[in-house]
Amino acid sequence: MGFKAILSRPFAAFAVYQINKWKSRAVEAQRQVMASLVDDARHTAFGRDHHFDRIKTYEDFKRYIPIRDYEDLRPYIDRVVNGEADILWKGKPAYLAKTSGTTSGVKYIPISRESMPEHIKAARNALLTYIHETGKTDFVNGKMIFLQGSPVLAEKHGVATGRLSGIVAHHIPQYLQKNRLPSYQTNCIEDWEDKVDAIVEETFHEDMTLISGIPPWVQMYFDRLSSKAGGKKIKDIFKNFSLFVYGGVNYEPYRQRMEEVIGKKIDSIETYPASEGFIAYQDSQTEKGLLLLAKAGIFYEFIPSDEYFNESPRRLSLEEVELNTNYALILNTNAGLWGYSIGDTVKFVSKDPYRIVVTGRIKHYISAFGEHVIGEEVESALLEATAEYQVEITEFTVAPQVSPEAGDLPYHEWFIEFSRPPEDLAAFSKRVDEAMQKKNIYYFDLIKGNILQPSIIRPLAKGAFQQYMKSEGKLGGQNKVPRLSNDRRIADGLTPFIS
Repeated sequence: MGFKAILSRPFAAFAVYQINKWKSRAVEAQRQVMASLVDDARHTAFGRDHHFDRIKTYEDFKRYIPIRDYEDLRPYIDRVVNGEADILWKGKPAYLAKTSGTTSGVKYIPISRESMPEHIKAARNALLTYIHETGKTDFVNGKMIFLQGSPVLAEKHGVATGRLSGIVAHHIPQYLQKNRLPSYQTNCIEDWEDKVDAIVEETFHEDMTLISGIPPWVQMYFDRLSSKAGGKKIKDIFKNFSLFVYGGVNYEPYRQRMEEVIGKKIDSIETYPASEGFIAYQDSQTEKGLLLLAKAGIFYEFIPSDEYFNESPRRLSLEEVELNTNYALILNTNAGLWGYSIGDTVKFVSKDPYRIVVTGRIKHYISAFGEHVIGEEVESALLEATAEYQVEITEFTVAPQVSPEAGDLPYHEWFIEFSRPPEDLAAFSKRVDEAMQKKNIYYFDLIKGNILQPSIIRPLAKGAFQQYMKSEGKLGGQNKVPRLSNDRRIADGLTPFIS
């Protein structure tokens, strides 16, 4: 056992001790966070405009701070981007995280000197809780790879600007720097395909023990490694590879395909980082869900997702949530986001401690006929069918077809890139649709009432999603394919790839 592995165990024990101090008192921790945020931002432009001096309780908080998305908050964010100080948070931000929005174009999310350390601490603690629970430490002595965006930062009015993963690269602890790959020069390559090829060359002969990234892009890296090795499994290329850390998408639809190319089952840790803040991470290999970080500079609110588009939806604090209910997640952060609708939906699977699963995006749904199908439902239905039919998928998305050929009923159209296709596509499609009917009563009623015909699956050519994402300028990095859409934009883009 190496020196780092020996030290990691007491370090992990201390970290878990600190976590446990707030984990069992999460509601109290949230009250303290709310009070602290309001007090710290009292003299900002936003604080003055929204009467922070009058906020004493959560009811006051809701009275004076409305729910906003990026566009609603943009007048304040634009002032921050233009170099003004004390607008949303005290002083100027340490960074502006650049993200791609579907309606807002490029978005700039402020990261403060107070919020940046929380990103690093959460990523570290995800690993430390794993070490403490499992006792597995060997991975800390090998090489670790983080598939991420370029660390090259631009500047806007004196504030460094870049992708979140590129910003975080500047804050990797010194004790990990010697273990970390790829090199700075390789990380700076902008073209994703060129970058992956360079990473393959740089890591091929290294002792990789931990690999981190968004599953579809890690899959791309693995496929190219395997090709270079003449079809070898990843376990035979990296003999000590033992831990996969991921975030951004549900891993389950990718797990079977990933484990096939790896050649064995492997431990994994799910994380929930966002430019707006590090929200949760998997703190147990045996319990379902991600630990909500109740003392990390974020005050959370929750709106029942079926009320989100109402004129006056309920806003709930952590104390008021219920299990197994979908909520739109609202953030108030120590970087100056207030009543901010991040766009994600979550569901609590435990309240002792508070653990969540991410169930989708509030605006990623299909409700062309009132069915309101959500991401969790399509993922779960597909997983049931793939398990039964021994099918493996690379990627998929779903959209409504409201204008089929004359005489045909409308339907949900699934675009699936298979790595192992079903022998009987019609039977597989039927199984997927049956699973969907069980998961969504409105969809069931539409099928039985002959308003919709059963789903139709369109198999796509190998590499279809990569080619589509490349055509959209969104290949690699933190970009993800939406699981479902209420319009035909993505579907029409994928139609040329139907095999």
